[in-house]
Amino acid sequence: MKLEDIQILWDKDSKINPADLATESLRVPDLHNKYYKIYTNERLLLSKWELEFKKLYKEKYEYYMGIMDEGELKVNGWEPFALKVLKADLPIYMEADQDMINITQKLSLQKEKINFLEGLIKDLNNRGFLIKNAIDWNKFTNGV
Repeated sequence: MKLEDIQILWDKDSKINPADLATESLRVPDLHNKYYKIYTNERLLLSKWELEFKKLYKEKYEYYMGIMDEGELKVNGWEPFALKVLKADLPIYMEADQDMINITQKLSLQKEKINFLEGLIKDLNNRGFLIKNAIDWNKFTNGV
């Protein structure tokens, strides 16, 4: 699921109808369930991307160090790397590699989704208190 899609969903679901606080209070468990499912799926996707990153890192390490065999080069569609890279210079090549950049961007985006969802779930956990405070305020202002 895209971050923008989650944000659009939350824009709709985050609204509390002050005229119907009882119904809003009853919606909290459903919203928590909805977003916790999304959170769980996104955490699993993050784990997948982290594993893909480790696999790609190993392949690129072997590629730039010149120790990747011909079969793996063909499978990946890569030509043998012409330069001899020193171990100290390896991070320069790894960080500038387009495949590594792409997967790092996916990881960053996935982590942002996770952070957004964690904050959203914290807000949902506090939603009951907000609704209770609104009810108490209504009682106070109405002299009850």
